[in-house]
Amino acid sequence: MGNYPGNLRYSSEHEWARVDGKAIVVGVTDHAQEALGDVVYVELPKVGDSISAGKQFGVIESTKAVSELFAPVSGKVTKVNSALVDSPQTVNQDPYGAGWLIEVQPSDSTQLDKLLDAAGYEKLVSSAQG
Repeated sequence: MGNYPGNLRYSSEHEWARVDGKAIVVGVTDHAQEALGDVVYVELPKVGDSISAGKQFGVIESTKAVSELFAPVSGKVTKVNSALVDSPQTVNQDPYGAGWLIEVQPSDSTQLDKLLDAAGYEKLVSSAQG
């Protein structure tokens, strides 16, 4: 069983979304950071950029692979976790806390309803592992 907090919503691309007031905080799941291995680089959008649900908004690079990051919701980027530039390994150490990636002002908050809850995400991950 993985570490999937119940207060988050999850995309099938292994990003999580958390409501924080009117904003949505986005990061990668514990499963994703574990599969990636040691994260060495994170490329994120700029504050003010618009992102679209299901579309690429950045890149995460590890010692094993380079993976695209996909937006769980559409909206405007209001904050970027700039600490990850100097400490990308924070994604491995605390994927649901200090390892967050971006904060978004959603253009349509009902998009969260299309994401998986913790049980649904766990089922997705366990079915992928066979």
